[in-house]
Amino acid sequence: MARYKDYVAAQSLEEAYALNQKKSAVIVAGNMWLRMCGLNRQMAIDLCRLGLDGIEETQDAFVIGSMTALRALETDAALNAAFGGAFAAALAPIVGTQFRNTATVGGSVYARFGFSDVSALLLALDAQVVCFKRGAVPLSLYQKEPWDRDIITHIRIPKGQRAAVCSVRTSATDIAALVCAAARSQAGMRMVLGARPARAMIVADALAPESGADVFEAIAARTPFGSNLRASEAYRRKVAPVLMARCAQACREVTA
Repeated sequence: MARYKDYVAAQSLEEAYALNQKKSAVIVAGNMWLRMCGLNRQMAIDLCRLGLDGIEETQDAFVIGSMTALRALETDAALNAAFGGAFAAALAPIVGTQFRNTATVGGSVYARFGFSDVSALLLALDAQVVCFKRGAVPLSLYQKEPWDRDIITHIRIPKGQRAAVCSVRTSATDIAALVCAAARSQAGMRMVLGARPARAMIVADALAPESGADVFEAIAARTPFGSNLRASEAYRRKVAPVLMARCAQACREVTA
């Protein structure tokens, strides 16, 4: 259980950023995973009053506030229509509805969880992380970096893609043993594997949409996997080509 001595609901991003420069402070976001980690900090900084909990559709992208709950992404009609229902498919298996009503997309992205279904899909969709001081950063770069003290304000997802997500779990609401996310654009198909168990990884970029089983077997053979309580390295390597094939098929079938 996390413990904090002080709680501050920031009134502006400037205030939140200034407070967060202290090593004794932490942004709590949804405070779902964080509260279970046994963290002890002087100050918890809440962004709940800053209007960062919405989904905006522009001409060429969806811009999602960092405090937007996972459940909002799961149920947003426009977002799911644009990407073939991929957000509903990716988020519905995560723990339970009450959890997804509180956990935020910004908290998931910032934490860089190796088991994150959210990050796997966003990475496949070539999302950008928009930070208060740094500005827009490709998620593919951001997730490889160490934690810093900037604040995620938004996630930007470009339109014009077909997406799909497949995963395997020991039980319905458990953390995934392996996640595959794919997105097809005019440049080709991007394939991502997460819960390897490690941070989501782009395993193929600009892949031909008609790629077959031999291609997915080759990708799985060169992808680093590991073992943990949920699955062995051998199991993940065996299952990965099947998930990739299913995602590729779904991307071919879904209308953008």
